[in-house]
Amino acid sequence: MEEKNLNFLEEIIEKDLAEGKYESILTRFPPEPNGYLHLGHAKSLCINFGLAQKYGGKTNLRYDDTNPTKEDTEYVDAIKEDIKWLGFQWEKECYASDYFDQLYEWAEQMILKGQAYVDDQTQEEISQGRGTVETPGRESPWRNRTPEENLDLFRRMKAGEFADGEKVLRAKIDMAHPNMMFRDPILYRIKHARHHRTGDKWCIYPMYDYTHGQCDSIENITHSICTLEFDVHRPLYDWFIHTLGIFPSHQYEFARLNLTYTLMSKRKLLELVQKGIVSGWDDPRMPTLCGVRRRGYTAEALKAFCEKIGVSKRDQLMDIQLLEWCVRQDLNERSNRYMVVQDPLKVTITNWEKGKVEWFDAPLNPADPEGPSRKVPFTGEIYIEKADFMEDAPKKYFRLKPDGEVRFKYSYIVKCDEVIKDANGNVTELKCSIDPSSKPGAGEWRSVKGTIHWVSAEYAKSIELRNYDRLFTLADMSQVPDDKDYKDFLNPDSLTVTEGLAEPALLEDDGRIAVQFERTGYYIKDKDSTAGKTVFNKTTALKDSFKF
Repeated sequence: MEEKNLNFLEEIIEKDLAEGKYESILTRFPPEPNGYLHLGHAKSLCINFGLAQKYGGKTNLRYDDTNPTKEDTEYVDAIKEDIKWLGFQWEKECYASDYFDQLYEWAEQMILKGQAYVDDQTQEEISQGRGTVETPGRESPWRNRTPEENLDLFRRMKAGEFADGEKVLRAKIDMAHPNMMFRDPILYRIKHARHHRTGDKWCIYPMYDYTHGQCDSIENITHSICTLEFDVHRPLYDWFIHTLGIFPSHQYEFARLNLTYTLMSKRKLLELVQKGIVSGWDDPRMPTLCGVRRRGYTAEALKAFCEKIGVSKRDQLMDIQLLEWCVRQDLNERSNRYMVVQDPLKVTITNWEKGKVEWFDAPLNPADPEGPSRKVPFTGEIYIEKADFMEDAPKKYFRLKPDGEVRFKYSYIVKCDEVIKDANGNVTELKCSIDPSSKPGAGEWRSVKGTIHWVSAEYAKSIELRNYDRLFTLADMSQVPDDKDYKDFLNPDSLTVTEGLAEPALLEDDGRIAVQFERTGYYIKDKDSTAGKTVFNKTTALKDSFKF
């Protein structure tokens, strides 16, 4: 029997199920609603929802909404939209704020047991008192208050008697602990700020390390899966659960997604938005899920990418070309094809009857030749790409050249008879003739080596093209030199805007997924399109040099 190739998380889950530790698994996806989801979150979504689906379990969506000054319902709604777009459905929609009463009650229990105390030190004093990895911390002068005094102060904190930063509640563990996370971590801080769900009910808010494990426990999460930077938090996660004697959820860590030429810090992405460096969270250059969706990336491609990179416990920098390859693989199978000329050169067909229009059938997708087709108009004036003509062409140049022949895709073989130039010697027009016998489906088939795309001058539709490139010029954005700012590596050519001429059928496309501009790349209709101007965003080129 062939051995199953399992990742380390699958091995853990299969062992837990086989040993009867759990009847079924329950995972969770716990975003903080302070920004939009990005490609790194896509990996976490695929892991948490994917594992639950594979093993017949479920996944909760739980918002880590403990920082009211940075959170907003805009982000809450956007996160749900992104998860649904990826094709996942959560079991329960939960919020850390759902458990504020329970978390507060547990904090009072810890105070009464002498496991927590109110500290009057400033943030700076607390930070300095933690010590270093080599030296133990210094105990707070308020560490030995009585449980009764601490309980009174904590209740007064809750009642709003004190100003922001005036007091905090800390766990009383060990200021000399080798793991600095255990050096009396802060459980609650005072923050007089309106919460997007609880309003003004609270002016004290729990910290992440006090909140996360207990929320997992309340929901009976069996496998709390997060990224590798939280591995140092795991012992404290376990300590709170053990100390409170609650359901023993357990945390597991995997390597986060790092992509070349990409930044996935919500704080820095927010700065790009606020400073107008990008047009918004959904700018197609952004690594946000709404940004790549607007660029034309598909959910199927993102999930295929996450499957290919796998699950590991070692950080690595993934090549963004692999993601682009996955996008192309998906779009190649499903996208409709159209012809668009971006740098036009006029071609006049000299042996074409004036006013005549001939409509050619062209498949929407060559992968399905018997499937739907579109009508392409051929007239006596045509536009081709300037790059598809060369006056002094080398021997192996198979596009149009003087006295040379090419096939205009889906239509006739065309011969260049005359080159028209302006006073400066620039080519402005080509006089060409068609071979009537070369019409597809009629006469005797004749093959030529070159085939180029084109549009009818009379029927061409003007469109705006937004050609996107990588937002940064540095491959590994985690290696920005100390004397530089990450914005020093912004790519000045990450967006160029041009005009194009499209065959008319393009504007009738429903725009659900990106289309292929033949011989050019994949593009998707943008939301900025109006009745008078249709805008297309470049999704990705037709191919690149990426190899497995």
